[in-house]
Amino acid sequence: MSVQILTENELRGLVSLDLSTIDAVEPAFRALAEGNAIQPPVLALEIADRNAEIDIKTAYINGLPEIAIKASSGFFDNSRRGLPSLSGFMALLSAETGQMKAILLDNGYLTDMRTAAAGALAARALARKEAHVGGVLGTGLQARLQMEALKLVRPLDRIFVWGRRQNAALEYAAEMQKRLGIPVEACESAEAVIRQADIIVTTTPAREPIVQAEWLRPGQHITAMGSDAAYKNEIAPSAVAHVTRFVCDVISQSYSLGELGPASAAGVVDPERNPIELGKVICGHVQGRISDHDITLCDLTGTGAQDTAIAVHALACAHNQNCGLTIAE
Repeated sequence: MSVQILTENELRGLVSLDLSTIDAVEPAFRALAEGNAIQPPVLALEIADRNAEIDIKTAYINGLPEIAIKASSGFFDNSRRGLPSLSGFMALLSAETGQMKAILLDNGYLTDMRTAAAGALAARALARKEAHVGGVLGTGLQARLQMEALKLVRPLDRIFVWGRRQNAALEYAAEMQKRLGIPVEACESAEAVIRQADIIVTTTPAREPIVQAEWLRPGQHITAMGSDAAYKNEIAPSAVAHVTRFVCDVISQSYSLGELGPASAAGVVDPERNPIELGKVICGHVQGRISDHDITLCDLTGTGAQDTAIAVHALACAHNQNCGLTIAE
């Protein structure tokens, strides 16, 4: 048996945020929708006295040669030590024999890529084709990657951004305007972003809702990807009730970790408008956006299937380029 080891730097050279990466993640959503994936709930370990959490995700996708097991950690006091808050790795096992095939020491890089790709897939499936004004709440890495990915699937010609720190929003605007080659404007309020944008992506760790129903207008699409824990909430329950279509990656996770939890607690989830899973829209099993007047919302909490899909893609790229260190018994 031999095991291939790939470092973060090698993986950054192999996998970039482009259409091939977006397309590589799409089978994860299709497999979940068509019953071709086995995916257990997320194993989440919260370590309160360390201000830390560790999440483990995995999934088997029928037809893919490997299964990924991902461990990701967040130790949020690391900045005091001069260390990054996030770390992690992925292990790839043969889907046929279960033997170890590779260890991807990505430190969360592949998670960043698959999360951005998922946002692009949501917009590609649900946003109006002519939507051209982007909006983002948050100024961190995902706020950058989400707009970069969105521009690959929709003809963006302008972006509005809001962050809790105005200086961070101004820095974001300057950097992204140069990177994307389109105007990027920092706004003083989240409301200003939402009222002006056609496609909004929320990327914050908010514990109290930011997006309000009265700010929304017909034709918009919102991708909410900041809420991935029971204590997080970016979208006001009234806004969830207001949208035409509520879509998510996994319904059960949206209830336990995402925006359906607070909405359900508030009693605004309409049983007549069952939440839709994004994979079913991508596969054409159900319709997402029906008209240009619909307001669509996609809640992304992240799945083990996405991790398996991006890890298998990364390993295939490594094989094609003869990259990585192979350790043989």
